Amino acid sequence: MSMMSPLQQEWTLLQTQHEQYERGALLIKLAGVALFALGLAWRIGPHWLGLVALLLWGQEAMLKTYQARIGARLLRVEQGLLPAAAADRQALAAFQLHSEWAASRPGGLALLGGYARSACKPTVAFPHALLLLASLALSLR
Repeated sequence: MSMMSPLQQEWTLLQTQHEQYERGALLIKLAGVALFALGLAWRIGPHWLGLVALLLWGQEAMLKTYQARIGARLLRVEQGLLPAAAADRQALAAFQLHSEWAASRPGGLALLGGYARSACKPTVAFPHALLLLASLALSLR
């Protein structure tokens, strides 16, 4: 049985975290649908339902932005693990997720723009955008 290299250990850890973020995003979606259905059953105003949908959409966008940071590092680690890179493994130091992110971290409006880009991805927008549209339709009738 061989020991895993630092890059292999990092890949395993990051991949586990990446999947946990995916489960978290699914739970946010399920919570949104459940809260919307409960809100309809309890006759909560559509503007409140829309607000909840919008808040959960924002939460998921932030979560997916964090996940993307891990995904970017995973891609770098995978490149470092390629057999062709075996002789050059020293060029990619293991366990540098936060250092790499801090070096390229956008500030202020750029960070908010990253959240907005995540929110616009179809896999993030669904079902939040539909719930928001449903609450708008309910408020107009």
